[in-house]
Amino acid sequence: MLEIYNNMITRIKDYRTRQNLTQEDLAKKVGVRRETIVFLERGKYNPSLKLAHDVAKTLNTTIENLFIFEEEVPEPESPESRVVIVD
Repeated sequence: MLEIYNNMITRIKDYRTRQNLTQEDLAKKVGVRRETIVFLERGKYNPSLKLAHDVAKTLNTTIENLFIFEEEVPEPESPESRVVIVD
């Protein structure tokens, strides 16, 4: 399951569960608290490059596969903001 917050998609949980690792297991392997992994999986914490690298290496993947930043999507125009000129 992909979690999307602040235009960031994280796949950490998918990769972690495929390897039968708990959040605690992954945390110990990369040297952080379990809560850090929780926040990473929810996309509520932007990791340092070092932490992102360590997590990716531990999960045998790349940073690009774990963290995807979506482009800003412009808000649709509201009907009130449209101007129609009729001749």
